[in-house]
Amino acid sequence: MGADKIVIKGNKEGLNVIIDMNNFKDFDDMLEILIDKLSKGKRFYKGCTLKVTTELKYINERQLRKLKDILFDEFLIKDCIFEDLEENSNKSFSGIYEGRTKFIKRTIRSGQVVNYSGNIVIIGDVNPGSKVSAGGNIIVMGCLRGDVHAGASGNDKALIAAFMLQPKILQIANTMTRAPEEDEKPQYPEVAKLRGKTIIVEPYSPNKFI
Repeated sequence: MGADKIVIKGNKEGLNVIIDMNNFKDFDDMLEILIDKLSKGKRFYKGCTLKVTTELKYINERQLRKLKDILFDEFLIKDCIFEDLEENSNKSFSGIYEGRTKFIKRTIRSGQVVNYSGNIVIIGDVNPGSKVSAGGNIIVMGCLRGDVHAGASGNDKALIAAFMLQPKILQIANTMTRAPEEDEKPQYPEVAKLRGKTIIVEPYSPNKFI
């Protein structure tokens, strides 16, 4: 009966698993049934992106890590995105202020990796050799020189903004570009977004992007 409370749907990015936590005794009860259901199609999940839509208020950070480890290690998925069933349903991040946002009040140093399924706001710099990936938008209140990937869940409306936008690799959804080798860098805030299949970078304008 519990298996009927977990729905697996295919989409162009991969798979969406919809879980109604109200229909399970606890997290472990849900996890047991989810593993059993996913195991039936295990060979199809390798390398795919899996979006889990559920009531996140019922799952703590430790349980999220446990779920991610199982999905990555046992089912060999490429990426895992979590979305709140109550707040977002099947809605993707589409604006700077929409969706869950993680605030990081420090500089991201070389070798460090930051991943989050919602928006990321970094109050600090993103140094060369680091990597930041978000399911939604990425806003850097400093200099962005590391690799950055916004809209990692496939959201082509995501934005990347920084006081100084100088990444080595910049990616939005499935479109990636490398920074040109040039001596002069703009000394004003910029925003990167997709226009068609091309990433464009424009000066930041509050009236234009809010």
